[in-house]
Amino acid sequence: MAKKLLDILMDRFGDSVILETHSHVGDDTAVIAPSSWREVALFLRDDPRCKMNMLVDLCGVDRFDQLPRLEVVAHLHSLPINHRLRIKTRVGDEQCNGAVVDSLVPVWSGADWFERETFDMFGIRFEGHPDLRRILLYEEFVGHPLRKDYPAAKTQPLVPYREGQDVLGKLDPFGPDEGMSFGRKHLDYQKDGE
Repeated sequence: MAKKLLDILMDRFGDSVILETHSHVGDDTAVIAPSSWREVALFLRDDPRCKMNMLVDLCGVDRFDQLPRLEVVAHLHSLPINHRLRIKTRVGDEQCNGAVVDSLVPVWSGADWFERETFDMFGIRFEGHPDLRRILLYEEFVGHPLRKDYPAAKTQPLVPYREGQDVLGKLDPFGPDEGMSFGRKHLDYQKDGE
């Protein structure tokens, strides 16, 4: 059925919007021009032949050796018809400049946190997103750690490292009224063999 979806997309949008399609290992995929990303998503959601009413996932991919370098990948599912489709778009140059695409939040509200995570990890900006800010890392974090050129050994502490004799004890993980209110908090553990 999803192969039929690819044919519907090609008939409706043609080669100017659909850059390529494939059905590798049964996974039907359409690669879409970034300028038509939201338009194609709206069509897939609203057309009665498609009825792609569920956004299952949205993520980023760094294709370090290709241009455009970054991909946005959305996995769609039609609950009434029970078919799936993957759509992709490619953005960004060698340094990921120009990594901008329209947000799918107006199409599927569930895209909200997926797009925030993709922005946080890859630096892809989603135009029209209602609250595009970091979701996994703190605001002062520099860079996007899932890009392939991000240094694997780089550390970015939120607070400066502390040195000295009484470092331990300065930052207890929980105050007296925080943490677990049940279970292990008051248990007295015995060592093995005692």
